[in-house]
Amino acid sequence: MDQEERRQFLLRELLQENARYRDIGIPAGEEEQKQLLRGLMNVRPPRKIGRNFLKVQDEYLQVETAAKGITQLDDLDPVSEGLYLWQGDITTLCCDAIVNAANSGMTGCYVPNHRCIDNCIHSFAGIQLRIDCAKMMQLQGHEEETGKAKITKAYNLPCRYILHTVGPIISGPLTEADCEQLAGCYRSCMELAAKNHLESVAFCCISTGEFHFPNEKAAQIAVGTVKEWMQRETSVKKVVFNVFKDLDKEIYRRLL
Repeated sequence: MDQEERRQFLLRELLQENARYRDIGIPAGEEEQKQLLRGLMNVRPPRKIGRNFLKVQDEYLQVETAAKGITQLDDLDPVSEGLYLWQGDITTLCCDAIVNAANSGMTGCYVPNHRCIDNCIHSFAGIQLRIDCAKMMQLQGHEEETGKAKITKAYNLPCRYILHTVGPIISGPLTEADCEQLAGCYRSCMELAAKNHLESVAFCCISTGEFHFPNEKAAQIAVGTVKEWMQRETSVKKVVFNVFKDLDKEIYRRLL
């Protein structure tokens, strides 16, 4: 199969899987097909699917990611010993682990084609990720606490693992408790990375954006917490602060 054939196969399978979608036709345009496929993956509940679907999905997603261009951590220059600042798509970064700013349900964003990092990571990792997360949360028996983290495989992403952490949601004035919870996210991720003998971790800007944590204060907490952690004996030797917005890039550049 070429990429178009894979995409249309996946679309047919997902549309036929749910009776609500069986009357939806596959659009002619490539971009419209991509949007429909991602949307269907986003809303799909975490349940089993056939091996053939997963095989075709994996081939499709890996080609899509390669087309975007994969960034090797070793090709980046540190801004100081062991610390990196990189503006780019975290789903294309090849390192030991990337950090996902998750919600307390921990099974991804269900809003079709939403632009949050949780949606992007699940979309390009594949539907196995949601299935794994659902099993993990079922065993836990309750939602994830703010400031805590979990680790999963990364499936079709170029990194090896994903660290999922739940940051604080800010709906009023920023409090000391909010700041401590955000610091907890960074500590929890570093602890999990060290426990799994990982050398490199890439952090997104946890809790900014959709969760409304002030960007400047969030970056101060991120840099301070990571620097403090790396003073101890740990397997984690390289930490990337990944940013999407120019504003965050300038904030982190100044802090680092």
